[in-house]
Amino acid sequence: MQELDAVRINFHESGLLFLNLLLGLIMFGIALELKLEDFKLLFKKPKASITGIVSQFLLFPFATYVLLWILNPPPGVALGMLLVAACPGGNISNFITSLAKGNTALSISLTAVSSTLAIVATPFNFFFWGNLYPPVHNALKEITLNPWDVFKAILMILLIPISLGLLTNRFLPAISAKIEKPLKLLSALIFAAFLVIALAANFEIFLQVIHRVFLYVFLMNSIGFLLGYYFAKLMRLDERDARCISIETGIQNSGLGLVLIFAFFGGQGSMAIIAATWGIWHAIAGVSLAWFWSKRTKSLNV
Repeated sequence: MQELDAVRINFHESGLLFLNLLLGLIMFGIALELKLEDFKLLFKKPKASITGIVSQFLLFPFATYVLLWILNPPPGVALGMLLVAACPGGNISNFITSLAKGNTALSISLTAVSSTLAIVATPFNFFFWGNLYPPVHNALKEITLNPWDVFKAILMILLIPISLGLLTNRFLPAISAKIEKPLKLLSALIFAAFLVIALAANFEIFLQVIHRVFLYVFLMNSIGFLLGYYFAKLMRLDERDARCISIETGIQNSGLGLVLIFAFFGGQGSMAIIAATWGIWHAIAGVSLAWFWSKRTKSLNV
């Protein structure tokens, strides 16, 4: 049986450029929905906002680090798990929070803040926890990866599109309102098509290894949802806030993870498989959890 860390994904450089542009387009579309007021919620409702940020950027990477010691996965899988854990919230978290009857305003605010913080927090978490886990530390030494290069890539992918989106919404509100929904739909469809094509090109590899990485993704994702929910409850937040923070913690921007994997890790197969499996599973799990919660409205403070 092929070793997970020996797996290599078929992915052309032109595909990486397209994925970069596509992710930038998605972030621009998300930013068109954002207003400066969304960032102000951090100060208007600091307890909930800080709880969400701590859950996503401190507790979840730490929990993933602990999970690595328990499961002892191959180094490439561990790299992929830490990278996904270090990414900001996924672009579908707002929709899933709304479906779950959670606090959608808080979700939008956390998306705005986490995407901005990710410019620093994502490379920091990845290298900090990675260097504390010996197999990943050794792998990083072999790759000789420069944290500054990762920082610059995230700066390009996140900060520039988000800034352009916010500026468009602020100074060209009519144009922003016109293109916001079509752009989100179009970018989602293109991204889905891109993933299908990439999966088709590597389908045999995917079938060979999916059953070997799914448990890692399932456990990690479940921990994210549970950690976010019960940490919010521990902080005595209401049910709607707890649902939102659970989803923001369990839904990660694996598209950003894939871009970084192909840009800096040469399509390292087990890392890419982890990120791709996460991208599929977190949507299924998130929507399923949201459907379950949508049927349970008695505990909501509305």
